[in-house]
Amino acid sequence: MTASRSLKWWQWETLLVTMGGYALYYVIRKNLSIAMPLLGDIGVSKVQLGAFLTCGGIVYGVGRFLNGIVADRNSARKVMAIGLFICSFVNVLFGLSDFLVLGGAAPAVKEGAAAATALVWTMGIIWIVNQYFQGMGVGPCIKTLPKWFPPEELSTKQSIWNLSHSIGAGAVFALCGWLLIPLFHSWRLCFIVPAAIAAAGGVAVLFLFKDSPEEVAISHTENEGINLTQSRRDAEGHSGVETSHLKISGDCQSNGDDYKSYVSRWVFRNPKVWIIAIADFFVYTVRFAALDWGIVLLMETKGLSLAAATTLCFVFEIVGGNLGMVVAGWATDRFFNSCAHRTSVLCMAGAALAIAAFWFVPVSAPLVVKLLPFMMIGFFIYGPQALLGVATTQQATPRAAGVAGGFVGIFSYASTILSGIGFGFVAQHWGWNAAYATILAAALVGGAVLSLIWRADVR
Repeated sequence: MTASRSLKWWQWETLLVTMGGYALYYVIRKNLSIAMPLLGDIGVSKVQLGAFLTCGGIVYGVGRFLNGIVADRNSARKVMAIGLFICSFVNVLFGLSDFLVLGGAAPAVKEGAAAATALVWTMGIIWIVNQYFQGMGVGPCIKTLPKWFPPEELSTKQSIWNLSHSIGAGAVFALCGWLLIPLFHSWRLCFIVPAAIAAAGGVAVLFLFKDSPEEVAISHTENEGINLTQSRRDAEGHSGVETSHLKISGDCQSNGDDYKSYVSRWVFRNPKVWIIAIADFFVYTVRFAALDWGIVLLMETKGLSLAAATTLCFVFEIVGGNLGMVVAGWATDRFFNSCAHRTSVLCMAGAALAIAAFWFVPVSAPLVVKLLPFMMIGFFIYGPQALLGVATTQQATPRAAGVAGGFVGIFSYASTILSGIGFGFVAQHWGWNAAYATILAAALVGGAVLSLIWRADVR
């Protein structure tokens, strides 16, 4: 059976398996957002929830980097599956955290300050552990897809793979917001049930994931084409990013030094990369504020039920986000000569307008009037979220793309300082209007910063 399957079949299986595996990471990562409205019942404040998001985001960034090294040195299939198993187990612990601390007693808010503090600390530590091992999801995908797809197909296939973010987030919104909480009114099930699903997905990954074409039987002609593509990549690697590893051997020390100089020039001493990184901080601030706080924000400021708030968040991700990425990519090539940063500037302006429009929608407005501007926030913010990675490569050159992407990624996840604990602090102490003003300011500042390189050419 295996021998009769073509290269194309295995390519699509690999794409779909990596998409499904990474979507499952989101299912056991964004479930906290749906459970947040109910966690106040056990004594968790908005500032503390924000601290979960901030610390978790920073640790995720670190875990993504360190676990990327693990994925590079081991089987991508095993790393992705083991990560799902670990995160599933940690999610179960989070769902049982009040039982672990209080022994099944009444909620911590009724147990006194000491119990509440112990519970919050336990939850926070468990969630941070989850975020670290969440970093085992993306590395295997980044490592594997280039082995299966030639360069002329890779960008298209990676953009398809990128839909896994929204698919996973949308799936957990639907599962928890439409099913588990309305039927059982239990925040615990938002962690235990997704954990069971992700663990089952981990088993599927072990059986279906193929690290490289060498693992399967394909025709000689097809295999020859893959080997030719891989050989070309290897040859280019000696003048590209992969030369960073040459410094390990003494006889190639000069090449390593040359690469360090190249990276220093095109990344760390490149003002355009710094501008993109700073702008991406604000792009992710808007994205995470809407994604992580969306349920609470919609319920407390627009008078929506949990089910209705879930619907808006689902549409924000699945319709607005996915459509926005596709349209932004098409517009970049069609109207802006592939200058991704220019499209991103306009998208940030659109996001600011959508935020302002949604802010001033009255509580009494029909659901569809609330849905449309909230969906448009997703439409506009997911364009830059996808395109700034392209813009980074364009300004740092493909040779330094890996280092530049990691550098910009630090700023992306550092944004949880503002979108997490910062947003929660503002909402708790100054109210939701101040929180809206914060997210609107982030969109405006991000667009203004990015406009500084409007005239920059691509490389």
